[in-house]
Amino acid sequence: MAAGGPPPVLGVDACRGGWVGVLLALGRPSVALFAPRAAELVARAGAAAAALTVVGIDIPVGLSAGGPRQADLLAARELGARRSSVFRTPSRAALEAPTHAEANARSRAAGGEGVSAQAYALRTKVLEVDAWLRDRTAGPRVVEVHPELSYAVLTGAPARHPKRTWAGSEERRAALRAAGIELAGDLGEAGERAGPDDVLDAAVAAWSAARVATGAARSLPDPPEELEDGVLAAIWA
Repeated sequence: MAAGGPPPVLGVDACRGGWVGVLLALGRPSVALFAPRAAELVARAGAAAAALTVVGIDIPVGLSAGGPRQADLLAARELGARRSSVFRTPSRAALEAPTHAEANARSRAAGGEGVSAQAYALRTKVLEVDAWLRDRTAGPRVVEVHPELSYAVLTGAPARHPKRTWAGSEERRAALRAAGIELAGDLGEAGERAGPDDVLDAAVAAWSAARVATGAARSLPDPPEELEDGVLAAIWA
């Protein structure tokens, strides 16, 4: 990123087999990293760039006891035609259910909706991050981001094309390039393990993390919603 930019930040996205991250550090090219666990990825980024300040991660941070999170509702509203990219985060009890059917039953018993297959498929990673954040006592600030919301803020409008299409990939690469974020063709292990859309999502998550670091980001909701477990839940962009 350009001189005078934010201190080191990391954008993180879930991918097959683990997590991919894009590290933005002042005066250095973007670096992509892969690790099987989110905590390990953040540790690797911290080793690569001292004084890592903010981590923007595309995974729910904060789980409700029952109803929908305001962050999910507001992000979907802002994305309009791209609202389907925002899934409603299931309650903690639903995510801890051993089967999708049980998750649906627990969600409805708490007064919520059924749990989508996409949301339940991410349960392992959601619970992994939830446990990590609860156990840690130090480290960079970790905030929740949503790549499609980040791109909408970056460009002024939701993306025109689905991210897994060629047109969608080029649209997002162009937006990142305009923001000063260049991704090399050879990303090493990260490029071999993560899909192109995962890398691009991690990159724009890093862009939002940089905005958080400089105080330019906004949260949905504003102020963040305090959930039953005391976590302040919000999506930042």
